[in-house]
Amino acid sequence: MRARAESKHIRQSPRKMRLVADLVRGRGVNEAYALLRFSKKRAAEQVEKTLRSAVANARAKAEAEGEFVDVDELYVKEAYVNGGPRLKRWRAAAMGRAAPIRRPTSHVVIVVDRRK
Repeated sequence: MRARAESKHIRQSPRKMRLVADLVRGRGVNEAYALLRFSKKRAAEQVEKTLRSAVANARAKAEAEGEFVDVDELYVKEAYVNGGPRLKRWRAAAMGRAAPIRRPTSHVVIVVDRRK
């Protein structure tokens, strides 16, 4: 019972998001919820939303197949963050010039599965 959820174009750098994704990888879903809930990182909120979506996808998939999935049996099989497109902005610089600002975005992917 594998289920996947993906959040795209999150306005935070992938490097900071990966710190939070590393916390939950391989853990049970309930333990991952607890870690994300009490984490002080801003990225924890987006990772938690993606995890909740993955669990909901697992429930919907099980229901469609006529099975029952218990949340206590699920664990985070994969959690990774890829870089998204950079937003390019410009800031005024000295002598009438423009200096580039690149604002990074992230794509978060979380896969949950049933423990064997």
